[in-house]
Amino acid sequence: MSRQQSLNLWRITEGQRLPYFGAVISMALMNAFMFGAPLIGKFAIDVVVERDFAFAQPQLLGLAQAMGDGSPYLNYLMISAVLAVLVTAMGGLFLFFRGRLAATASEAIVRRLRETIYRRMHNLHAAFYDTADTGDLVQRSSSDVETLRVFLSSDVVEIGRAIMLLLCVLPFLFYMSSDLAWLSICLMPFLVVGAYVFFSKVKEVFQVTDEAEAEMTATLQENLTGIRVVRAFARQAFETEKFGVKNAAFRNHNYRLIRLMGYYWGISDFFAMLQIGVVLIAGARFIMAGTLTVGELFAFMTYVSMVIWPIRQLGRVLTDTGKAVVSMGRVNEILDKPEESRELAPADGRARGELVFEHLTFGYEPDKPVLQDVSIAIAPGETLALVGPPGSGKSSLIRVLLRMYPYQSGRVLLDGQEITEVNRQWLRAQVGVVLQDPFLYSRSIRANLMVGRPNAPMTEIIESCRDAAIHSSIESFPEGFEAMVGERGVTLSGGQRQRLALARALLKDPPVLVLDDSLSAVDTGTERDILAAMARRKGRQTTIIIAHRLSSVMHADRILVLDRGRVAQIGDHRTLAVEEGPYRRLCEIQGALDASIRADIDAGANVPGPSIEEGKSHG
Repeated sequence: MSRQQSLNLWRITEGQRLPYFGAVISMALMNAFMFGAPLIGKFAIDVVVERDFAFAQPQLLGLAQAMGDGSPYLNYLMISAVLAVLVTAMGGLFLFFRGRLAATASEAIVRRLRETIYRRMHNLHAAFYDTADTGDLVQRSSSDVETLRVFLSSDVVEIGRAIMLLLCVLPFLFYMSSDLAWLSICLMPFLVVGAYVFFSKVKEVFQVTDEAEAEMTATLQENLTGIRVVRAFARQAFETEKFGVKNAAFRNHNYRLIRLMGYYWGISDFFAMLQIGVVLIAGARFIMAGTLTVGELFAFMTYVSMVIWPIRQLGRVLTDTGKAVVSMGRVNEILDKPEESRELAPADGRARGELVFEHLTFGYEPDKPVLQDVSIAIAPGETLALVGPPGSGKSSLIRVLLRMYPYQSGRVLLDGQEITEVNRQWLRAQVGVVLQDPFLYSRSIRANLMVGRPNAPMTEIIESCRDAAIHSSIESFPEGFEAMVGERGVTLSGGQRQRLALARALLKDPPVLVLDDSLSAVDTGTERDILAAMARRKGRQTTIIIAHRLSSVMHADRILVLDRGRVAQIGDHRTLAVEEGPYRRLCEIQGALDASIRADIDAGANVPGPSIEEGKSHG
C-alpha cells in the first residue's frame, strides 16, 4: 500500500480510532485470559497424572484442601475445571467486545468512505466523466468499498492478534523447554514465507479479477440502460453473447484466484498439522526421558496451536489485505482526482443576466480549439439564438458558460464578473439548461418538476407546465402530477420528456435560460404554443436558444451563426435571411423543403378519388 493510500486510509479513520484502540485493548485482555487456560490445564494434568501436589498451583491447592470432604485430587481437578471455564468465558467476552468495537468502527468508516466517494464524484471535473465508465464507478463505490470493510472489520485485528500471540507465547515456550520450543517453531518460517508469496500472487490475480468484474458490471449496466435499443435492433443474442464473454472472463480469473487459495490452504494445513505432529512426537520422547511432564506437553500443544493457526490464517488475512490494497488503489483513483475549485460567491441574490463573451477560445484539448475568438454581448432579458452545423461549437459555448470545462483564452462575464472568479454553484444556479435528451428521475412528475425549486407553490407549477405545453398531458394521466416517471423518463414520449424538462427549467425561473435543441421532439403545433408562451415571458430572463429548425429561432432578438468554431454571422432573422452567408443557405434549404412538402400535400389533395359507384364495383 503506497504512502498516499495509507494516508487516505488514515484520514477516513478519523473519529473511529478510539473504538479501534478499544478493540486492541479487548484483544489483549482476551489473549491474557486465553493464555491462562492452558496453564490451569497444565497444573491439573500434572497433579492428577503424577498424583503429587508438588505440581499444583498453590492458590488452587489451598481451595481444594479447604473443600474438605472427598478426594483432594478430585477437588483440585473440579476447581481447575471451573476456573478454566471462567477464564475461557472471560476470554470469549472480550472476544465479543473486540468484534463489536471493530465492527462498529469499520462500519462507520466505510459509511464515511462511501459518502466521501459519492460527494467527490459530484465535484469532479466534467472531463473525468468523458472517459469514465459508469459500471466501473459503481463497482468501485460498492464492491471495492465492501472489500475494505472486510479488511477493516476483521483483518486488521487478526494481524494484531497474530503478532501479539507470537510476542507473548514464544518467550513462555522457551521458558518451559527451549529444546521443544525450537522444535515447536521449526516449520513456522515456511508458513510465514508461504503466506507472503501467496500475498504477492493473490494481489496480482485479484487486480485482474476485480477489473474483470468491473467490466462485467459495466456491460450489464449499459445493456439494462439501453434495453429498448437492444430490442429495437434485435440485438438480444449479440448482447447476451457479449455479456457471456465478460462473465466467462470474470469466472476464469475468479477460478484462478480460488485455485491459488486452494493450494495455499492445502499446503498450509499440511505444515500446520505437521508442526503439531512434531511437537507431539518430540514431547513424547521428552516425557519418556523425564525432562517434560504430561501437563507441560499439554500446555505446549495448546500454545503452539494458539500461535500456528493464526499464522496459518495470515494467508487469508494477507489475501484480504491484498484485495484491500487493490481496492484502496481503485478507490484512490477517485479520491485523488482533482475537484472543481470552490471560489467564494460574489454575493447572495439573483443575477441580472448580462452575458459577455470576449475573444473566447476553447478546446477540449488545448491544441484542438472548438471555439475560436468568439465575441458577443447579450443584454439582460435578450433572446439570442445559436445556429450552425453539427460540431460548430454551439453546445460547447454553453458548457464553457457553466464552467464545465476551462477555456484557454478570452473572457466570459456574467453581470460584469469573470465567471472563473465566482462560485460554480452560484453560477449554475443562475443558469437553467434544457437539453435535447433531458434526464428525468424515476419519481413522480411533481418531484421531477420541483428539482430546481423544492418549495414551489402549486400555482407556479401549473403555470410553468402550461407555458411548456405539458399541462394537458399531465392532466390526462390518472394520477396527474403524482404519476410516476419511469427510469430516465421512459414512460413518457420524447416530446413529453422535453416539455417536462422545459417546465422544470421555467419553474426554476433562472436569470439565464438555455434551450439546447430542446424542442426537436415536439410537433410544430406544440412548438408554436411553446414559442408563444416564451414570447409572453420575454424580458423576464436572458434566453439562449440552440436549434436546427428555423421556426424555433426566427423570432429571437438576434441570431448568432457559428461555423467551425468561429462567428460567421450575427443579426436578426430578417437581416440574415437576405444577407449572403450560411444562414441564408439554411433558410433556402429549409424553405425548399417546406415548399416540397406543401407541393406534395397540394398534389395529393388534387388527385380525384374513386367515385361511390367505382367503390361499389370494386366491392
